Formats: sequence, C-alpha cells, structure tokens
Amino acid sequence: MPVFKDIDPTCLEGLLTCINARRVEFKKGEFIIEAGEPTHEFGILLEGSARSIKYDESGKLTIITMIERGGAIGVLLAAKHGKTSPLAVQATENAVVLMIPFARLVRPCEKNCLRHKQLLLNYIELIAEKGLELHERINCLLEPTVRTKIMSYLTRVAREQKSQKIILPFNRNIMAEYLNIERSALSRELSRMKKDGLIEYCKNKFEIIVSQHNFAQGEALKAKLC
Repeated sequence: MPVFKDIDPTCLEGLLTCINARRVEFKKGEFIIEAGEPTHEFGILLEGSARSIKYDESGKLTIITMIERGGAIGVLLAAKHGKTSPLAVQATENAVVLMIPFARLVRPCEKNCLRHKQLLLNYIELIAEKGLELHERINCLLEPTVRTKIMSYLTRVAREQKSQKIILPFNRNIMAEYLNIERSALSRELSRMKKDGLIEYCKNKFEIIVSQHNFAQGEALKAKLC
C-alpha cells in the first residue's frame, strides 16, 4: 500500500502503535465520513470498497471518487484543521479501514525514527496523488458530451491499468452516477460508440479500439462541421 512504501514490514506493528492507528469495520452502506462533520483522521482501505459522494440541493447524487483496496480516505480533509467535510465517504461493500489520527502523524516522534518520517513523506505523496485524481475527475465532468465523458474516463482507467483492455470496477448504474449522466443516455452512447468502432465491451470488460489522439481529432472535426 502506498502509505507504507519504503517502510520495513517488520516495523509496521510498532509504527501503528506509535501513531494510535485503529482498525474499524463498516457494513455496506455505512458512512466512513459524514458530510458536514469535521475530520481529524484519515483512513486506508484495507478491505472492501467505498465511494466519496456529494448531494446537490435537489438531492441528486454525484460520485466524486471510487476507492478500492489500499486507497486513501480523507487525506485532504484531515490536514485542514476545523474544516467540515463537504462530502461523504460511504462503504459500497463491507469494508475495513485503518484510521490514523492526523495529529499523531505530524507530531515529531519521541524516538525520531526514520519509519515515522517515511510515513509522513508517503502521506504528502498521497495528498499530491489525490489532488491529481480530483483534477482528472473535474476534467471528466467538464467534457461537453456524453461520448467525450465516457472516453475520458475509459482512457484514464486504461492508463491506470496499463492496457487498452480494461475491467471497470462498477456496473452501469454506478458508472452513470460517476459520469453524472442518465443511465439510459449512457447505454445509448455506449452502443453508438461500439457501432462506430471506438470501443468493444461485454458487461464491465472494455477494449478501447481508437487512440485518444485519433478520437480527439475526430471530435474536433465533427465540432467544426457542426
């Protein structure tokens, strides 16, 4: 897990005791972080999966990020003392989370041990990665059409999985929520993209046929023709 990168596994037990880390279990549907509540801890998902979500004034749900095993929870919120959470983090299946108090993380270790310093460096990297993840998420949501939203997301997953053949971590309903589009619109556009030779798919297995560069050129040409 990235948070423990370059830390000797034999030292983990002592390190977790030093920072008062605790193991917390959540049932499917339970909230790991509540919207509107202050957050003094960040978490590492040890088992299960979760999602960060936000509701607008009309009650419409938008999925901000999907969190898989090893993923970080609340790293940005924990670092902002006194700030209440603008979103909620919900377990999408039974989950186990390692909760780490932020104050214990940044407090100098009495033994001045290297493992504690490495953990802090890893935390900073987590913040940077989370910032980039949110940047890509915003770019996806700002795409002007359903097709470009889908392609932007599939391309990002392909980059993460280092393959044009990918497996999505969720079903169509959650994919529609994640892309902030209607379920029916998603299904129609996926069928059109398959017909146009852009992608192939079966359930949650996808293959990107056309490169992102060629796709972008094609969309730009269509925009000019319109």
